[in-house]
Order: sequence, then structure tokens, then C-alpha cells
Amino acid sequence: MSTDSLILVGVFEGFSWIRCVGKGSFMNSPRMKAFGDERISAGEKMIVVDLGDCTGMDSTFMGTLAGMAARLSACESGGLQIADAGERSRRSLEDLGLDFLLEINPPQAAWRGRVELIRTELKEPGSITLPAKGQRAEHVLEAHRTLSSANEENARKFSGVVSLLESELEEKRKQS
Repeated sequence: MSTDSLILVGVFEGFSWIRCVGKGSFMNSPRMKAFGDERISAGEKMIVVDLGDCTGMDSTFMGTLAGMAARLSACESGGLQIADAGERSRRSLEDLGLDFLLEINPPQAAWRGRVELIRTELKEPGSITLPAKGQRAEHVLEAHRTLSSANEENARKFSGVVSLLESELEEKRKQS
């Protein structure tokens, strides 16, 4: 993973932490999703995504956040929280209606007052590999389908992307 875009993770009492350093994008969101899936499968109910050093997010990254939030909200007392979201990140999430799926900068979160200590204990998720090119396209499609299902405006906004990706993946399947 390049140093201009990095995912760091940690497991703590009561929550797991994912930190995005640099741009949150289709390139690093599979790594974030894999760690989130691993933790949810292990019984984690709360995942915190730290955007303090995130320079921006593309729609695939935000769709991945929405997918994790949906899975966690299905758990009793589960959820996805966003830590240290700056104005730009908050606006991006709100513009897609994702503030209804996740908590942005919750004032009473269990991790409040411990952010700097938590950040010192984070590491790269070593056991998680990036997906192959074909799997990346499926990941991007899944993220955009998730965004589209969040509300009607998103469905209209991303319908072209979803159709294009579905067509491309179908064509690749026919060639295989």
C-alpha cells in the first residue's frame, strides 16, 4: 500500500478502530471492508472509522462505510461511528444521507478522550490482501449498490455507474 493512502487498524475493549490516512478510495476500501467483515464475524458490535487524517473520500469508500454500518446496525446495540470527521468529510457523508446510517463525531462515545492513545497503537492489517482486479470491480459495484439503496436521490445519482459496472462484469463473465 502506498504511503499516500493507508489503512491502520486496532482492536480495543468495546470497539474496533479503522484509521484512514490520505484519501479513502476504491483502492483502500477493500482493505477496510475486509477488516470490518473479520471483526463483525468475530462478534464486534462497534466499529469506529477515524477520518482525522483523511484527505477525501470517493463514493466507493463511502459505500463501503454504508455497508459496514448496515451490517452493524443489525446487531443489538451495534453501529459504526465516525471519529474526527472534518467539515468536508461530514458534508460528503451527509450529502449521501449516510448520517442516518452511522454516527458522526458522537459526543458520548466510549473512545472520547482516548483518540491520541488509540492512534499510537494502530497497525497495518497485515493478514488482509488486496483483491484481484476482477474482485475490485465487484467491490466497487457492491459499494454503489449500497449507496443506491440508501435513498432515492442516491439511486438516481449512481444508476449509471451501477449499470456500467454490471454490464462490464457480465461481459467479463461471458469471456471467462
